[in-house]
Amino acid sequence: MKKDNSTMNFSRALTLTSVSTILSLSIFGCTFSVKQPSNSSIISNQQNPVFYGTLNPYASESVYFLLTDRFVDGDKTNNHEAQGGKYPSFDIPLNGPDGQHANVGYLGGDFKGVLSNAEYIKNMGFTSVWLTPIYDNPDQAFNGGEKVAFGEYYKDGGKTGYHGYWANNFYQVDEHLPSKDLSFAGLTKQLKDKHDLNLVLDIVANHGSPSYSMVEDQPKFGEIYDQGGKLVADHQNIYPENLDPSNPMHAFFNTHTGLAQLSDLNENNEAVLDYFEGAYLKWIAQGAHALRVDTIKEMPHHFWKKLFGRIRQHHPDIFIFGESYSYDAEFIAEHTRSENGGVSVLDFPGRKAITEVFENTDSDFSDILSYLHLDDGVYQNPYELMTFYDNHDMERMNATDEGFIDANNWLFTARGIPVVYYGSEINFMTGKPEHKGNRNYLGQQRIEQAKNHIIHNELTSIAHVRKSSVALQRGLQVNVDFKDDMASFYRVYQNNGDNQTALVLLNKGNSEAEFTLDKMLSTGLWTNAMTGQEYLVDNNDLALNITVKSHGVAVLLLNSAINNSELQTQLLRQQSKLHEAVSQ
Repeated sequence: MKKDNSTMNFSRALTLTSVSTILSLSIFGCTFSVKQPSNSSIISNQQNPVFYGTLNPYASESVYFLLTDRFVDGDKTNNHEAQGGKYPSFDIPLNGPDGQHANVGYLGGDFKGVLSNAEYIKNMGFTSVWLTPIYDNPDQAFNGGEKVAFGEYYKDGGKTGYHGYWANNFYQVDEHLPSKDLSFAGLTKQLKDKHDLNLVLDIVANHGSPSYSMVEDQPKFGEIYDQGGKLVADHQNIYPENLDPSNPMHAFFNTHTGLAQLSDLNENNEAVLDYFEGAYLKWIAQGAHALRVDTIKEMPHHFWKKLFGRIRQHHPDIFIFGESYSYDAEFIAEHTRSENGGVSVLDFPGRKAITEVFENTDSDFSDILSYLHLDDGVYQNPYELMTFYDNHDMERMNATDEGFIDANNWLFTARGIPVVYYGSEINFMTGKPEHKGNRNYLGQQRIEQAKNHIIHNELTSIAHVRKSSVALQRGLQVNVDFKDDMASFYRVYQNNGDNQTALVLLNKGNSEAEFTLDKMLSTGLWTNAMTGQEYLVDNNDLALNITVKSHGVAVLLLNSAINNSELQTQLLRQQSKLHEAVSQ
């Protein structure tokens, strides 16, 4: 969908009214009317308290997550279309009704496809790229398990390791990804040096490849090789309960079943820990900036605490976040505690709340507040969680274009570090789960079309606002009003002389909405985050009336310390509770 000039234009009328002054300024989708604040709400700026949600440097990041094989085929010479022999691995379609389709074979996406679109990703406002696992996977389609068909869940028969999560050698890059002139180390270096993009390495330690139930034993399935190519573990197509723990080839594995027919790795075997420590230190040394941990809940906390501890001995400041697929905040919060490894997690309860609100046009904005846990101590630090609305393991968000715009406006202004799944910028494969199109090939043509898509363009606007705003990245969140289609809140950051408040106004309705704000406004010079224009709020009787366009957002920035007593009281209360939780 193309945007006309009126949609592309971020300037709208902004009017401030005081006793003696009327200023006309422009703002993204908004008109303003401001009365002056009463002195009773103003406090002295002589001593500014410290306010922040987090000081972790990674809070400044925003992440574009792509399934490498399904992004862009940048080098057809590494497609290996004839690979697999009796069990071919390239282009295995799952056909559904009405022309619908999915695919469980390799389709050609590679490192060059990522690098050739690095500017596209950067220009949207992202700072990091999260790739699916890069490690070597088996070369055939799996002949065991239950045969997968279009729309069916939890079946691996006939699938390949195109997604990267079926590794057999964690020290070797899968041959479908690099090119003769582009290694993994070359990719990370060029992403950083030429495009200022960091790379998130997806790590797996819970499982290897499918390892039993094969009609006939297949090469690499159920096998694990070390850096020198030596076989160190082999499931030998034996069901877990029949493995022999005294057999060195079986000792890497548990004797109970795990996920599907995947080999379940033995968390109590020191050799397993040593193996993964060596593998992931290798890839970090080649430029991985942060780690995403697959299926973190499938391994006990003591394993991760040991592994992360070993990695942090070499890289003490590396940011790590895990995938604990659960909508129970108390459960996933366990991973954030220092005694359990002390990592961030993907905010699955947030995903649930976000999709329920933005998939449903009749929803109430207040329904989104349940997952924030700003000051109740559930998470070690809620401001360091990774927020998202869909990914490769679940249905894509089933929303209209406007629903995606609203979701992104929220994602890039509310607490947490935003993650967006490839294709969401064009509402790609709306509402589809894995075997109905969730992981379908995007391709260069769609990326070129995306540059004129309304979701892409609105996402770009708000992502760049967050990219340049320390308050949106790190500030405490104080909610003002959430009702019907409207939401308003503050993000406040004050630390070491760096002061910024962001006032965020969201409208998810189909018509423009008028906000009347008379709560917690500070006097000072406020800046329109989209246009850079400035206006002054001072003196008596504060009331701010703002009209925000349909499916619009307004972000006003105050680059000085707050001076409103009510806001300061709320911030002090939250800061105290947050620091208490963090120190535990």
